[in-house]
Amino acid sequence: MTATATAFAEAFVDFDGFRIRYLEAGAGSPLVWLHGGGGLHLSRAHELLAERYRVIALEVPGFGNSVANERSPSYPVLGATMAGAVKTLGLGRFNLWGTSFGSIVALWWAIGDAAAIDALVLEAPAAIVPEGAVRPSGTPEEMRRRLFAHPERQPIRPAEDPAVVARMRALMGRLPRPSRAETEAQLAELQVPTLVVFGTEDAVVPAEMGRVYREKMPNCHYVLVYDAGHEVGAERPEAFVSLVSDFLARREAFIVNANNSLLHP
Repeated sequence: MTATATAFAEAFVDFDGFRIRYLEAGAGSPLVWLHGGGGLHLSRAHELLAERYRVIALEVPGFGNSVANERSPSYPVLGATMAGAVKTLGLGRFNLWGTSFGSIVALWWAIGDAAAIDALVLEAPAAIVPEGAVRPSGTPEEMRRRLFAHPERQPIRPAEDPAVVARMRALMGRLPRPSRAETEAQLAELQVPTLVVFGTEDAVVPAEMGRVYREKMPNCHYVLVYDAGHEVGAERPEAFVSLVSDFLARREAFIVNANNSLLHP
C-alpha cells in the first residue's frame, strides 16, 4: 500500500466464491471505484474525494494478492460479481467510477444493474478503442511514460511481485472484449447519468474516443482535462475531483453542456 492509502481502512467481502479486498474512507454518499489494469493504487484524487464521499475502492478478483481468477468468463459476468459484492456490503444506491480497465467492468456492471447506480464516471474508458489497438505493456518506466503526460512528477510506485503481475495480465488477456457494435448498442439503452473524462495527452486510449460515448449514450457528458495523460485523477487530482464532484451533485444539470469541453488548469 502506498502512503496515500494510509487514511483508507482495508477490509474484505466474500461473494461468488471470491474474497474481494477493498479500501474505504470518508462518509456521505457512497462512491465505488474500480481500478485500472495496473491494480489498486490510490492517488491524491481518492483522498480528496473521501473528504466529500464514502469512497470504496474495490480490488477486482485476480488482482493484487488475491488468487488467480480463472472463473470470470467475461466483462458482464465480472461486472455482475462486483455488483453482488457491493450488494453484500449493503450500500443501497451509489455512484460508480471506473478507470481504464475498471471502466469496462463498471460499464457492463451499469448495463446489468442500472437501477442501483445514481451516476457513472468513466475515467479514460477502455471499453471502445480504435481498431488494432493493443493493451500497453512493458517495463515500469515504459508504462509510466504511457500513463502520464508528466511521469517525472509522479511518485514511484513499489515494484509489483512478478507473480502478481502475471495473474493480472492473465486475467486481462483472457477476458474477451465485447465488440464495438455490441457495446454501442448497449450504450444507447443505458439511462444512467454518465461523465466520460479523458486527458488531452492520453497515450493509451485516444481522447477522441470519448465522443462515441457522448453520441451513443442518452445522458452523457464528455470532458477533456488539459495536460493530463491516461490516469487523469492521479495526474490532475484537484481538477478531476472538482469536475467529478460537480457532476455527482448536479448530474443532468451539470455545468458542462453536451458540446466538446476542455477543463483548463
